[in-house]
Amino acid sequence: MVRQRKIDLSRNVLKELQQDILENDNIKLDISFKMSMLKDVAAGMSFIQSSCLKYHGHLTSKCCMVDSRFVVKISDYGLSTLYQNARIAHHGQELWVAPEHLREGGHTIKGDVFSFSIIMVEILTRSTPYDAYRTVMDVDEIVEKIKERDEPLFRPIVPKDHGSAELIDLLTRCWAEDSEDRPDFHSILKSLRKMMGTKHTNFVDMLLHRMEKYATNLEDIVEERTQQLLVEKKRSEELLHQILPRSVARDLLQGRHVLPESYSSVTIYFSDLVDFTSLCSKLTALQVIDVLNEVYTLFDNIIDKYNVYKVETIGDAYMVASGLPIRNGTQHVTEICRMALDLLDQISSHTLKHNVVDKVKLRIGIHTGPCVTGVVGLKMPRYCLFGDTVNTASRIETTGSALKIHISEATKKAMDDTGLFNVECRGQINIKGKGAMTTYWLLEEVSTIPY
Repeated sequence: MVRQRKIDLSRNVLKELQQDILENDNIKLDISFKMSMLKDVAAGMSFIQSSCLKYHGHLTSKCCMVDSRFVVKISDYGLSTLYQNARIAHHGQELWVAPEHLREGGHTIKGDVFSFSIIMVEILTRSTPYDAYRTVMDVDEIVEKIKERDEPLFRPIVPKDHGSAELIDLLTRCWAEDSEDRPDFHSILKSLRKMMGTKHTNFVDMLLHRMEKYATNLEDIVEERTQQLLVEKKRSEELLHQILPRSVARDLLQGRHVLPESYSSVTIYFSDLVDFTSLCSKLTALQVIDVLNEVYTLFDNIIDKYNVYKVETIGDAYMVASGLPIRNGTQHVTEICRMALDLLDQISSHTLKHNVVDKVKLRIGIHTGPCVTGVVGLKMPRYCLFGDTVNTASRIETTGSALKIHISEATKKAMDDTGLFNVECRGQINIKGKGAMTTYWLLEEVSTIPY
């Protein structure tokens, strides 16, 4: 009675294999963990087989207890006196009993091997013994079928995908009708260890080993993903640098507020496509996009050769500035004028790939003066230019002529200091908001005189 009390107390601490583990859907068990539990049961029974007890006699999954390290331990052994003259302790436990003991009574180690085969089915399928027959047969009918010797033998159904062929073969040998054909627990334990092919002894050790491997693998994954993140970050920064000046983009990425900045002298370029509105009426929307994309891709490739900053494109309007956001002294006039001459030359000789129109005619206006810059907006920030210089440059462009570069007097005066360009006076014209202004045509860049 003292021994039975100790076992009952242990059950208050340990978990029952069937009820607490196998029937708990929250606990995920793969084949490796199932094999580990089978090995623990076989190891416990191998110890009993080698001891003075020789057999358990009442082995079921209810006798298999799981401790805090997920090691399966055998209980309720050594109770032959308590169970004397009582073949079965509780109704339903007959399902684990070997056929020969159901027919004739008694207890043997080979009978325990049959009981172990039923536990194997429970662990592999995570279901109760003979679960497939429970809907059409009660326990007594199942027990009567187990007693029969007719072929095929009445045994639990185990799908082939629930274990390896080697494991299923071991299972079928364990429930053989002839007890002499069943292996002993020493052989069973040896077979399970061979199948597992691992030095780890229990569920938790196996879990820890997997966690170590996972941690090592995770470090490699983190390193790979970090490199991918750096590449994507670089791409994002490059895209941002195409939208905003690098100095401005850097401040925004670092969370700093970009303050407005004044420039005493910059040169601003405006251009658009002459008769673009009438051109659009003759083309589809997709064709219009193709024309603009082709033209402005050509422009973008050209301006990369000069110290200028592309501010924006709006429809057919193209705006470029020099002298900001990086100051370059008086060089901004030379850079913009050289760029304008290059753009006009390239677009005049360029043939559109889509053949929707023969040529596109460019109209250019340039003005020099002070300017203020600032970043407008948060979600889609834009680097904008403010001041009378911007408005005047736009007016100079709109009052120009196709395939000509129209410049203001301020730009001409700044250009005279360089001596690099030939201009022609256009005379006075009326500029909206400015009144009469003397303007010029930029003709060409003169050759540098060698020393």
